[in-house]
Amino acid sequence: MNNLLEQENEHNKPKRSKAKRTLLIIGLLLLIGIGIASGVGLYIANALQPVAASGQEVRVSIPQGSGSAQIAKELETKGLIKNSSIFMYYLKWHKQGSKFQAGEYSMKPGMTFEEMIDKLNNGEIVKEDMIRITIPEGFTIDQIAAKISEQTPWKKEAFLQMTDEANAFKSETNFTIPDNKNLKHRLEGYLFPETYEFKKGSSEQEFIERTLQQLDKKLATLPADWKDKLKDRGLSVHQMLTIASLIEREVVVDEERALVSGVIQNRLKKNMPLQIDATVQYLFDKSKDRLLEKDLQIQSPYNTYLNTGLPPGPIASPSLASMKAAIYPEETKYLFYVTKKDGTKGHLFAETFEAHKKNIAESKKAGN
Repeated sequence: MNNLLEQENEHNKPKRSKAKRTLLIIGLLLLIGIGIASGVGLYIANALQPVAASGQEVRVSIPQGSGSAQIAKELETKGLIKNSSIFMYYLKWHKQGSKFQAGEYSMKPGMTFEEMIDKLNNGEIVKEDMIRITIPEGFTIDQIAAKISEQTPWKKEAFLQMTDEANAFKSETNFTIPDNKNLKHRLEGYLFPETYEFKKGSSEQEFIERTLQQLDKKLATLPADWKDKLKDRGLSVHQMLTIASLIEREVVVDEERALVSGVIQNRLKKNMPLQIDATVQYLFDKSKDRLLEKDLQIQSPYNTYLNTGLPPGPIASPSLASMKAAIYPEETKYLFYVTKKDGTKGHLFAETFEAHKKNIAESKKAGN
């Protein structure tokens, strides 16, 4: 009996040894798996962390049409993330990357994934150094020249010289300017008043070109019949801009633009001198608070007290509102207007000189 038991035990020993080895191998494999998983987990966790923080700015350029993978690689190349593949998986997990915007970005090492994603989604690109200049409505070319010399790198002398060059600019309206030696500045009235931005390094010529092109664009927004209206009245575009500039310099209250335009039209029809103070003011480097009788006698083709008809050209850059008023004057019988002295900057209108004199007296009385 004992011999049989011993034989059985001897027979089972190899089986137990094999089972132990199997369990040992499985255990080792599990440990290795856990170790690998832990290592991968630590690697991923580390890759998700920001790189070492730094105050040094890093510029990242994202071309138009770039995909998330290309952007991720750029961020890794610039040292802003540790692993582009991990960043890609992060984007997919959080359903991000489809709204990234092209442009040049300023980032710093140490930014989190969320901070970079927000910046790319919002398109927080670096603003280029720009030249910003505003042409106010009613400014003359001399005033614009002074402004740009004070606020931009552009030179006053170069600018003024260019404004007198014939056919130097690609603009439809520019080619309508008559060849008139009496024009003080050839492009007076053609530089559309607006705020403009230019890249640093832009030239005076680019500035003028843009303002002329903007005038073309604004004229294109007028009602389709505007040229027909001018033709019916025997006016050129140049003459329309001249009238618009007179309105711009004379009128402050918007509702009166078309009324003043109507007065100008009525006086032109009757061949009466326009007698507009702004045309005399145009002859001075700086506007006077009050014109004297001797000022009204200055010999100049721009002086509408001494000459009938329109001056040779515009006396300022008119607004689109003044252009519309010049094209579509209000039909009245008014031939005169005088500025109210009550602070409203409006006008009193009259059909006759007698009524006009009464308006002058009333205006003076209101100003006392």
